[in-house]
Amino acid sequence: MQREVFNRIVVEWLEKPLPELSPRSITLKPNTDSITAIIGPRRVGKTSLMMLTIKGLLGKVKKEEILFVDFEDNRLAGISSAELDALFVAHREVTGVEPKYLFFDEIQQAPHWSKFIRRLHNSGKYRIVVSGSSSKLLSKEIATELRGRYRSTLLLPFSFKEFLSLKGFVYDNKVQFSEKKGLLLRLLEEYMSYGGFPLIVQKSDLNDKRDLAKSYYETTFYKDVVERHKVKSVDIMEALMNYVLNNNSNLFSVSSFGKILKEKGVKASKKTVSLYLKYLEDAFFVLLSEKFSYSAKVRTLNPKKAYLSDNSFQSFLSSNFSPDKGKILEALVMQELKRRDSHQYYFKGKRECDFIIKNGSKFEVMQVTYELSQSNKERETLGLIEAIEATKAQKATILTFDQEEEILIDGKKISVKPAWNWLIEK
Repeated sequence: MQREVFNRIVVEWLEKPLPELSPRSITLKPNTDSITAIIGPRRVGKTSLMMLTIKGLLGKVKKEEILFVDFEDNRLAGISSAELDALFVAHREVTGVEPKYLFFDEIQQAPHWSKFIRRLHNSGKYRIVVSGSSSKLLSKEIATELRGRYRSTLLLPFSFKEFLSLKGFVYDNKVQFSEKKGLLLRLLEEYMSYGGFPLIVQKSDLNDKRDLAKSYYETTFYKDVVERHKVKSVDIMEALMNYVLNNNSNLFSVSSFGKILKEKGVKASKKTVSLYLKYLEDAFFVLLSEKFSYSAKVRTLNPKKAYLSDNSFQSFLSSNFSPDKGKILEALVMQELKRRDSHQYYFKGKRECDFIIKNGSKFEVMQVTYELSQSNKERETLGLIEAIEATKAQKATILTFDQEEEILIDGKKISVKPAWNWLIEK
């Protein structure tokens, strides 16, 4: 019976046309040296990235040499680990060839999946790509289960460059000097407000966007956090998630949050709050930045700066009626730094600097403000100068919504540039 099911699954895969999808900036290059694992929050297009990768392969290999299996297929429910090899028997019966590429979606549903994948990888015959639901398969668990045999690829909601592509906006260097500049800025405002979740971007009705954002928020809360980690103090977790939602791009102090809970008559230990914050990070609801220090202990003990992984949550679900556009823009920068796999920190001395970016042994310092004006220019520049002196950084930048100039202070050059330019330059 199981053999017939596998045969049908293989035939359906071969006969089903690949969907039309918006391109992504990330490209996967599966090889026999390591397993490619796609990680990231829910609803960002992990399956779509697999399909895009397969489309790119079809010019080099036949579809019969590629095996795609969605392990959430209800026909595979109850399958035993001993039966998994029958997939390959079915594939040979249908195609007459061995697959070279394996794409396994929702791999956590397969029994003893890690042993199965490790054995396939150890054979040296396959190029393997896997993805899993964040509610059941954390990136740290992939690392543990695959034991150094994998290479992870973080997929977040659409970048601004991908967002522009989906909107049909073609950017070139002439845009900033043409009438299209106004459209570019309007699209940046839209992206700042409504984020980059693929389905939300494609909806035109604001109520539809809001409903999707709410469903992602609730599913993350219940499935990815509460059920996943068997959270006992649901009220504390709910308060924490709501606090982060309303304090995008701000410092999060465990002690201060504990006092807020205490005022509401709720007791929570520092250990519990720290653990729950880690759960939100594991679910990719928040992105955390540590305070810059050469001491790992100092970095660990100081408050983290917490950013939402997508601004749609703040726009549609936050109780802030007049959100700080500078903070929203700063969150976009943090999200992009994560896409670029940058090591980033915040700086806090006498003054503050939003980002210290570590590139090997070198540092870059960066401030983010919606508009650089006479009222905030001194604060932004002096914070950069202090960060430069602390890190010996060779590059200093202030990102704004749409300003560009060069500032020279004490022999140190600071570049002021539009955030849209920085967001699409790589």
